[in-house]
Amino acid sequence: MDYGTFETFRVEVQHGVASVVIDNPPINLFDLKLYSELSRLSSQLRDDDNVRVVVVESANPEFFIAHFDVSLILHLPTHQPAPTKLNEFHQMCENFRTMPKPTISVIDGRVGGGGSELTLSMDMRFASPSAVFSQPEVALGIIPGGSGTVRLSRLLGRSRAMEVIIGSEDIDAQTAYEWGWVNRVVDNPSAHAHALARRIATFPVEAVQAAKRSILRSDDHVVEDLLAEAGEFSGLLHLDTSRKAMENFLARGGQTREGELRLGALVNEINDSIPD
Repeated sequence: MDYGTFETFRVEVQHGVASVVIDNPPINLFDLKLYSELSRLSSQLRDDDNVRVVVVESANPEFFIAHFDVSLILHLPTHQPAPTKLNEFHQMCENFRTMPKPTISVIDGRVGGGGSELTLSMDMRFASPSAVFSQPEVALGIIPGGSGTVRLSRLLGRSRAMEVIIGSEDIDAQTAYEWGWVNRVVDNPSAHAHALARRIATFPVEAVQAAKRSILRSDDHVVEDLLAEAGEFSGLLHLDTSRKAMENFLARGGQTREGELRLGALVNEINDSIPD
């Protein structure tokens, strides 16, 4: 398959393994360009029978994907009716979860918000010791609206998902591993993931597909839960407190390299400035 040209990442297919390297400087922000290109790629990878395994990583050792562009969230329509079909972001994530081939993410540096939700939708996650995970949305007056509440509760259990999402704190790689967020923490997660991908790509494809289908059957009611999450997310967008928190986040350095590297502290500061 001819994948065409992308501005925010590069794609290479060798021996049945599709390697996707995100490169959207300075922080791999999930902006409109990266979003639209990844959405298109997810469908292409899903439909390409020559691809047996997908590995997604970042060219930036400081950021896998920082998070979704908050300035775009501020311009989303408000007072929308309850959704009856998956939005494009949910569908992109579902493509990675359900495509008939294993999907693997390699996490080095920070990943948060929508970037974290993308990795949560993949079948396996391997992290470096310096990786940092976060779902900061509640501190910004919204919720993880791209599958985070649905994925994390299934991976970590209710209590730990509550801590991650409502606490909006940074989670280090070792804690993420102990909680089941990532498969392993290794010094070179890219080499580990690619070695595993090449191994899987040599197995009978029908057996790999059957195994994935069987494992996915344990994910009950995912689409219904994603629709409910989308409704909850949309219902917060018009609130003054939510909009003020997002605006404060941007005004205090959110979506800059310096601000994102201290995201945990920045999240505390944006709400200190909101009156009770």
